Amino acid sequence: MRTVLAAVAAVSTLTLGVAAPGAAAPRTTFTRTVLATGLADPYEIVWGPDSQLWVTEKSGLKVTRVDPATGTKTTALDLAGTAYHQAGGSQDGLLGLAFGSGYAYLSYSYLTKTPAAVTGETLRLKIVRYTVDAATHTLISPADVLTGLPSGTDHQSGRLRVGPDRKLYYTIGDQGANQFANACDPNWAQRLPTLAEVRAGDWSSYVGKTLRLNPDGSIPADNPRLGGVRSHVITYGHRNPQGMDFTGDGRLYEAEQGPKTDDEINIVHRGSNYGWPYVAGKRDDSAYVYSNWSAAPGCKTLAYDELVAPAAVPTQQESAWTGTLDAPISTLGTTVGNDYDFRDPASKCAPSEDWFICNPTIAPSSLTYYRGVRGWGSALLVTSLKDGAVHRLVLSVDGRSVVKQERLWVSRNRYRDTALSPDGTTVYVATDSTGMVRGPDGTPTDVLTDPGAILAFRVGA
Repeated sequence: MRTVLAAVAAVSTLTLGVAAPGAAAPRTTFTRTVLATGLADPYEIVWGPDSQLWVTEKSGLKVTRVDPATGTKTTALDLAGTAYHQAGGSQDGLLGLAFGSGYAYLSYSYLTKTPAAVTGETLRLKIVRYTVDAATHTLISPADVLTGLPSGTDHQSGRLRVGPDRKLYYTIGDQGANQFANACDPNWAQRLPTLAEVRAGDWSSYVGKTLRLNPDGSIPADNPRLGGVRSHVITYGHRNPQGMDFTGDGRLYEAEQGPKTDDEINIVHRGSNYGWPYVAGKRDDSAYVYSNWSAAPGCKTLAYDELVAPAAVPTQQESAWTGTLDAPISTLGTTVGNDYDFRDPASKCAPSEDWFICNPTIAPSSLTYYRGVRGWGSALLVTSLKDGAVHRLVLSVDGRSVVKQERLWVSRNRYRDTALSPDGTTVYVATDSTGMVRGPDGTPTDVLTDPGAILAFRVGA
């Protein structure tokens, strides 16, 4: 199927200061265009081997190629009837995409019959390898890499990368356990797989984890032993790590969404524990207490409140957890004190009571390490679902801290992912089709300026 857009439209110019701290501020000017529209929740956007942009459509269940010069869209793969997405803002569907050695790797949710309930179906996730057909620019010959992974409607994460070691890296969120509709589900981000589970191919404890796989789906022999067991898991204690990327020297960074505060930028070290749900951000007892709703007697009879837990719900301060924490290098300015009023009557969210959108979190939805944008040095670009911006993070010389953070390209959009042209002149940004965002004045809105689009920000007037 081939769709041709009339033209690349909506041209505007933005000038940004991108100086390092203490230096004179050079100005980098970007011309903004709308490259493509009509995408159904674009999730991953990757510069492909054919010099086209390849996009996974989370709810559209398609892999779409977009011509960076014209915006022309062609379908590389249609997974309707194979992959599954639940309507109504669900986070399942077609998610990660990565290229490596002539193959494309995809992750997507699917329905499977369960032996215990053959009349019902259970949502699971798989990673699949496809051959890239160079003649037709389509994905063919699917081969399962790893099946039966946890999936649900919340906190899927789903970032997929091929590392410099040619291994596959994949993030799985905590499935939204212990909050809202899933409040009575125990959070297993700290639960490690047992030897019996690994031998049985039971991946239920993989929630809230980073995985490292051989390209055939087997467990690498040099993965760490966690709890005495070697599995695909290399890190644990994650909430919703939607961003992940490697630097040129092989360091792996990850962006993770916090609950109401404390978004995280982490360096991924094999074998490390990142604290969730006992700790959000750093172990500072600031504006976060672990309320274990799933352990409350009669949990399903309790009215869920994310701020005030009933007496029946066990609670624990961050400092009460004595585990070894691999702390974030940044919380993106989203850490606040215990005196912060999450339901401030003067808040822009007070009239609608959409309190979540005014919480300090920016909801980081991707992370990309860039080495070649003209006028910039090396930096991390982190997209935000809530504050209508892409954040540029300047790293210290040793890469172990963030020395500067700035908001770019502010608009009424939920920014989902970014890709860079090989010549370093253009940053492409994917936007969600629906959802809420803080408008320029802080007021929550679900009227998005460029829903389901690919925007192009080109260096130069």
